[in-house]
Amino acid sequence: MSGSNADQAEFWRSDAGDKWVAWQAALDRLMQPVLDGVLARANLMKGQVVLDIGCGTGASTLQAAEMVGATGRVHGLDISPTMLARARDRAQDMDNVAFIEADAAEFDFEPALYDQMISRFGTMFFADAVGAFFNMRKAMRPGAGMSCASWGAIANNPWFTYSAVAAKAVLGAPPAVDPDAPGPFSMRDPERVRAVLEQAGFEDIRVAVCPLDLTPQGTRRDVAELAVNVGPAGRTILHFNGTDADRDAISARLFDSYAPFETPDGLRVPAEIVFFQAKAP
Repeated sequence: MSGSNADQAEFWRSDAGDKWVAWQAALDRLMQPVLDGVLARANLMKGQVVLDIGCGTGASTLQAAEMVGATGRVHGLDISPTMLARARDRAQDMDNVAFIEADAAEFDFEPALYDQMISRFGTMFFADAVGAFFNMRKAMRPGAGMSCASWGAIANNPWFTYSAVAAKAVLGAPPAVDPDAPGPFSMRDPERVRAVLEQAGFEDIRVAVCPLDLTPQGTRRDVAELAVNVGPAGRTILHFNGTDADRDAISARLFDSYAPFETPDGLRVPAEIVFFQAKAP
């Protein structure tokens, strides 16, 4: 790997990967509405061969495997050995699942293997997005489809903004991050998504910006604790070597911030998601 992809690999192979494994169940529940949107658009069928890009701890891979059945196959690909170890553990009784530790931008895929590619938040971290999607497209059969999701506009995603504001109030502002650099919001602009896919050689490109509610499990206190550990607050705490008292102060602020999101059915955190689909020529 080179450039920012190497930086991303180091990030996900270290503290971030450990935290995602530790909070796997809570994160799967939080992001299930996003995965539902990806899979609904993918329209997976029995017998298909599917690639799951940035599969993480395996929730998307396992659900896709159920949809393609025993005659199909799903390959989950990720750069984090920590998260893949958890994914393999979860899939140990599934014969139609395999995992690949690799960078999708550079992996030497078997040509024309996959009927469908899916990704829940796994395609936002490439230093060269066009090159990465071009490399993935070579692994798709003619007419194969792709269904992915990325975060939308920063201001419309309080899961990130509230966490960042709470951490900044307690510890100060960490170094500024370019939102267009590899990271959660690099694919937030629908026109950029379309341009990247066109340049990578895809056809029948469809991009939809959709509001939906994330569905965290547990009380406001539980959700505040999750947000302190994963996302902008966790990164700010790590940067400033925050203490337990700092963590508690940030968690308390988040607890208050989430009050408007309480419903009789639990917390519902509004989000904006960019869903995009395309086909290989």
